[in-house]
Amino acid sequence: MSEPGLRINDLRASVAGNDILKGINLTVEPGKVHALMGPNGSGKSTLAFSLSGHPAYVVTGGTATLDGENLLGLLPDKRAKAGLFLSFQYPAAIPGVKVANFLYAARQAVRPGDLTPAKFRALLVEKMELLDMDPTFLGRYLNDGFSGGEKKRLEMLQLAVLAPRYAILDETDSGLDVDALRAVGESVRAMRESGEGRATGFLIITHYPRILHHVKPDAVHVMVGGRIVKQGGADLAELIERDGYDKIREEIEAVA
Repeated sequence: MSEPGLRINDLRASVAGNDILKGINLTVEPGKVHALMGPNGSGKSTLAFSLSGHPAYVVTGGTATLDGENLLGLLPDKRAKAGLFLSFQYPAAIPGVKVANFLYAARQAVRPGDLTPAKFRALLVEKMELLDMDPTFLGRYLNDGFSGGEKKRLEMLQLAVLAPRYAILDETDSGLDVDALRAVGESVRAMRESGEGRATGFLIITHYPRILHHVKPDAVHVMVGGRIVKQGGADLAELIERDGYDKIREEIEAVA
């Protein structure tokens, strides 16, 4: 039986002919939280989009498996059905599509017919209470006129409703106030403990350790120049908060 996990081995990828990822090795286990940190332009979002199947991001080498299944051999929608979730830095607004209808369609797409409308509504209410969201939210159009914090809360609601096996949160803490950050943290903690029968594994991509004050990571990975150059525990994020990335760059240059 294949080992569980989102397993990335020597992954290489390019964008518009430019090599960005230069051999990424990383494993996210069920129920674990991994933080991927690094300065702008280091390749963090390229990793996220390459795993999700964005057509502009071309995988040129390596492998990625999800609980033993070849992730890279699947179309983007099949990757979602297999249990991969990606949150975006800048979620799109879709006027005319109500939040409740969108969430129901999304759940049906990945888990067809598993909940009756009444049970789905009960699930929505439960998850919205967890995120401290007003029920009137469901009647609004998707991200239309939403603040940054409201968009992120909605993404966390999507995450809770879909209950994926593995979730990649790309710059989820960008532009969030303290209350929204706390809500995101509570959602991640709840999902890592129980994702409808199994714990969800998380890869949290971030520049700054603010969100890690609310979700303690099991491991921290630092990416620079398309490579993971340093790994450690939660204390590594604290070191970065104190010293920035310059010290890590100096360490890389010293051994180059």
